[in-house]
Amino acid sequence: MHLTDEEKRMRDGAEGDAVAAAMDLLIRYGEALGAERLCDTRNVAGTMTQPSPAKAKLVEEGGWAKAFAVINLDCDDDIDVPRMRVPTCQLQHGFSDDAAGLSKYSVANIELQGSAESYFSERGVNILATCTPYQVGNLPVRNEHCAWMESSAVVYCNSVLGARTNCEGAASTGAAGLTGKIPYWGNHVPENRYANRLVRADVPVESFQDWGMFGYFVGEQVEEERPAVIGALAQPDLANLKHFGAATATSGGVEIYHIPGITPEAPSLVAAFGGREIPDAATYGPAERRAVYETLNSQGDSDDVDFILLGCPHASLDQIAEIARLLDGKRLRDGTELWVMTPRALRIMADRNGYTAAIERAGGKLLTDSCPAMSKAAPDGVRVFATDSAKQAHYLPAILGIEAWFGTLEECVSAALTGKWRGELAA
Repeated sequence: MHLTDEEKRMRDGAEGDAVAAAMDLLIRYGEALGAERLCDTRNVAGTMTQPSPAKAKLVEEGGWAKAFAVINLDCDDDIDVPRMRVPTCQLQHGFSDDAAGLSKYSVANIELQGSAESYFSERGVNILATCTPYQVGNLPVRNEHCAWMESSAVVYCNSVLGARTNCEGAASTGAAGLTGKIPYWGNHVPENRYANRLVRADVPVESFQDWGMFGYFVGEQVEEERPAVIGALAQPDLANLKHFGAATATSGGVEIYHIPGITPEAPSLVAAFGGREIPDAATYGPAERRAVYETLNSQGDSDDVDFILLGCPHASLDQIAEIARLLDGKRLRDGTELWVMTPRALRIMADRNGYTAAIERAGGKLLTDSCPAMSKAAPDGVRVFATDSAKQAHYLPAILGIEAWFGTLEECVSAALTGKWRGELAA
């Protein structure tokens, strides 16, 4: 791998042991990928604060410096961790104080995370604590090289914002924060960003549910390739694109998609493919739509619902407002829990606009920083949950061993009010 003089100095310890360890990791990582060089980044989104048994043990042995060295730098040496060299944020992590006592998630984990937040914020890490950093201030510009984790954030960054990132890990983002470098490969390379698969919707894709189901189909079809999608697509909003991308990354491994006339690198279908030959389209028709719906609803038998989960990826302010509207003046059925997950910054705005109060008057909870899938915790005794998120319907049953129903927001709110699932696929 070719290194600049600056990179060689960092590797050789001119900026301290932690930076040298970070550069060593990036060199090994880049060489394994076949990258010929590194590129500069000033936008890192990783994870350092989320508690785990391994981190707890490392912190006990040598504090957060030890945990960062081992987990974020693949380094066993005792090192001092300096401030991050470039803007770096923490993505979603574990439950925080607002979820204390709502599940079996331990107070010890909440306290451990609190100490991590203090430690890393002193070292320049912005604790955004969300899987949607673009909703709360981290909004990269087109063509900006980033180093982001979190599959739904990565696909949004590449596709909707036109910035450039691969789906990174805890180690590569930790090293990128200290060096401002990341291997130049994959989605950083312009020719690797063109579409190479085509998917056409022959049925209307209009609602939030439609976009999630279509995304799930696209991911199944293309796996880790790069789709362009066309057809009967209504104008999407932020929530639709967030939901669509998360679903493609869940059922497949999509890191970039193109919607001609919508996403920035696809002013036309020809441009989406970089002038290359456009392949035949995989088609999404009534039968495929029905099959996706049945797949997402194949993990539920009982129509007695005791938990409703909304906000995956984390809910936007508009989504919270709609949930509050649907709940206003109503009351959840006894024994039914409703959790809405959102970034803490948006929670403050929801408080100010009265949305939180409306949700709480109904018996629901607006929670921040995490989700049941990340924290592996839900209300005690939960057996059957409902969600409007294709991603959570896919993952949470396996993580928590519970049944799942997937439907519209209105169906989920109805289940919260009645304790019964009455969802069905609209024609």
